[in-house]
Amino acid sequence: ACTAAAAHRRDHHHTAAETCHPHAVEVVHLGHRAVTVCHDCEADSGFLPEREAEAMAHAHRVQTSGDVSARLGPAA
Repeated sequence: ACTAAAAHRRDHHHTAAETCHPHAVEVVHLGHRAVTVCHDCEADSGFLPEREAEAMAHAHRVQTSGDVSARLGPAA
């Protein structure tokens, strides 16, 4: 996933308002905690319990399926 995201960033240059949909979101697991990272928003969630990080990643992918203004944050 990291290699694909890096190649995508290398090959595609988006303006601030233009990103691919859904966003490239990765969950990095560190023991029982995890960090959700959005490569398109260039934002992360900070350390969360694993399930919360995974739920946040899923929610962010769904939100960004058609909404360019969605930012990484708690699931609504």
